[in-house]
Amino acid sequence: MREMSVMHGLVATMAPVLFKAACPDCRSRFELSASALRLAIGASRRTTFYSFTCPECGSSVRKPAGERIVELLTGGGVRTLRLHTTV
Repeated sequence: MREMSVMHGLVATMAPVLFKAACPDCRSRFELSASALRLAIGASRRTTFYSFTCPECGSSVRKPAGERIVELLTGGGVRTLRLHTTV
């Protein structure tokens, strides 16, 4: 007799990814969805950053993004802009 593994009608649902963030202006701490964040990847550490708008005070926040942060944000579905320079 042959064993068969069949999964009919099984729907996998994933919870939305949330990222913990903080506002340097009002010092609020909160969670943001991937759609609330933007990631810019530049040629150097100074030009690689993520940004968001604070849901508490409305400030625009920009923070540096190292390799690990870039990996987490891209893996979590954050929209990414790749910056480049012209020679």
